[in-house]
Amino acid sequence: MTQTISQKQFISAAMDPNKPVPQGIVGPDGGAAPKRFAVYQNNIMVGLKAAMQDGFPAVESLVGKDFFAAMTDIYIRKTPPRSPILALYGAEFAQFIAQFQPAAGLPYLAEVATLEYALRRSYHAADAAPIAAESFENPNVFSARVQFAPAMLVLRFKFPACDIRRAALGGPKPTAQAQDVIITRPDLDPIATAFPSGTAKIIEALQAGMPLGEAIEVAPDSLDLTTFISTLISGAAITKLEYDHV
Repeated sequence: MTQTISQKQFISAAMDPNKPVPQGIVGPDGGAAPKRFAVYQNNIMVGLKAAMQDGFPAVESLVGKDFFAAMTDIYIRKTPPRSPILALYGAEFAQFIAQFQPAAGLPYLAEVATLEYALRRSYHAADAAPIAAESFENPNVFSARVQFAPAMLVLRFKFPACDIRRAALGGPKPTAQAQDVIITRPDLDPIATAFPSGTAKIIEALQAGMPLGEAIEVAPDSLDLTTFISTLISGAAITKLEYDHV
């Protein structure tokens, strides 16, 4: 009689090569099938490693291929997928990096991972129709409350994570200042735009229901408000302006 194994037992054994082959894994003759199971183990790891490479290219560039392969191997074995959507695998990677002692010399690495995963979240977020740019010509626009598209995300960073990511992927040398980052998705691909630290307070105030004119009062002095609003408009980040009298 073939022993039934649970999905949890199968995944646990498949993710750890040091564990024995589950007793329920048998070949056509009813005997143990370690070689067949090894194929599953290899395919799972190859697939997950490829997903991590695709999802965190800047992190890989910053640490090198060998270090990245070793680090993700440990992460994958500690953190098996919880969802069948492979494109969203790696949600806990930034937290893992922050506690991964061999990466302690790169304190900004976890923030870069956070940014890369947020870009993926934005890419897979639900679609939403943006308002027309002409909507901002309303003379009462600063009294309006703003609704954002699901693809719009805002992040606070202690390091210039956006610039570091760009440099890791072949861009210019990063700045040395903390950044807040707004992610927008004007078309198919998300865009990360860096702003002075403290800019996130405006988005958070708007998300809490504060009118636009009041929200921008919390802006840092170094923020270019025209660039900030233009980024939201061109990035299709705003889906509705609500007025009290409507």
